[in-house]
Amino acid sequence: MATATQLAARAVEVRKVYGTGDASVEALRGISLDLAAGEWTAIMGPSGSGKSTLLHVMAGLDTPTDGRVYIGDIDLTTLNDKQLTQLRRDRVGFVFQAYNLIPTLTAEENITLPMDIAGRDVDRSWFDQVVDTVGLRDRLRHRPTELSGGQQQRVAGARALVSKPEIVFADEPTGNLDSKSGAELLDFLRSAVDEHGQTIVMVTHDAHAAAHADRVVFLADGNIVQEMRTPTADAILDEIKSLEA
Repeated sequence: MATATQLAARAVEVRKVYGTGDASVEALRGISLDLAAGEWTAIMGPSGSGKSTLLHVMAGLDTPTDGRVYIGDIDLTTLNDKQLTQLRRDRVGFVFQAYNLIPTLTAEENITLPMDIAGRDVDRSWFDQVVDTVGLRDRLRHRPTELSGGQQQRVAGARALVSKPEIVFADEPTGNLDSKSGAELLDFLRSAVDEHGQTIVMVTHDAHAAAHADRVVFLADGNIVQEMRTPTADAILDEIKSLEA
């Protein structure tokens, strides 16, 4: 487990406001959050609580209105668009509910695409380990239309991890999966943390998915209102019920 000094990412007094004047909405209200390296953090909260906004801001996909966001020791708010793109490509992995696969590429080509774009060699032994873990060995030559939804999501998960990013951001990664495929993806992410020291930040509404994490952070109305270590699905459900009451 990471020490307090080993931070993969952090937000410092982050505000995010959409719109102007009377039509403005304050999605994040001065959030500060440290994400320890080698740890899995789940972000939960009622609809409209700001959880996806927080994920996107911390991943460098959206810019904060105020505050600072760091990946490692790099302040994302000081980077231009080109520098941000390079940082996301080289140091960050993404798993979205929409798989974002390229339909004309095979599963293998989709998995290695970020590294191909970056001109980096693929570590074939790690690629093989990831592919075998997610059970895609016999599907590597198939295009997305020839894969089930669960298989497509596993391709997306493999793509996020094959470049060995410092941190993986996952937005409702099991949202489109059946229970078996969802469980397989969560077990894969858990092994990536436990066996390879991967750092994962996941937004989810699913208490059973969040129970795979080391820590759950609860948002309500753009603020962090609670945190839970070694969570269980029942304890998470109780907390969500109290937030929605």
